[in-house]
Amino acid sequence: MAIFSPITRLSLVAFGCAAASAVPAQAPTLAMLDRLEKGSWQLRERGKDGALQTVCLGDARRFIQIEHPRASCSRYIIEDTPNSVTVHYTCPGAGHGRTTIRSETNRLVQIDTQGIAEGRPFSQAIEARRTGACS
Repeated sequence: MAIFSPITRLSLVAFGCAAASAVPAQAPTLAMLDRLEKGSWQLRERGKDGALQTVCLGDARRFIQIEHPRASCSRYIIEDTPNSVTVHYTCPGAGHGRTTIRSETNRLVQIDTQGIAEGRPFSQAIEARRTGACS
């Protein structure tokens, strides 16, 4: 039987308790986006007349990269709360952006996005509203 000093024993007990209670970190899930209704969504730039675009939305993660819709990008989740998500993304050769999406309801969100696309800066404040089923 090994003999340990009282300090060594206390350290071993503390380490054992810490290891036993360690819980793996949960990866952010962007669950707020999963609650948005699928269908036809109209995007309007706040403060301007007319629709910016209308999209048939299946996966609301599409709202993250409005200025880089077809680019293959890596994403880093900055904030993931029940009513808001903020994501920074980088698209090699196409630019990068930071998007915050705030949910008012599962049919209405506010999107603030900024970054660089095609070598030019962009910054938009967009209201996205579900308008019905996709046609």
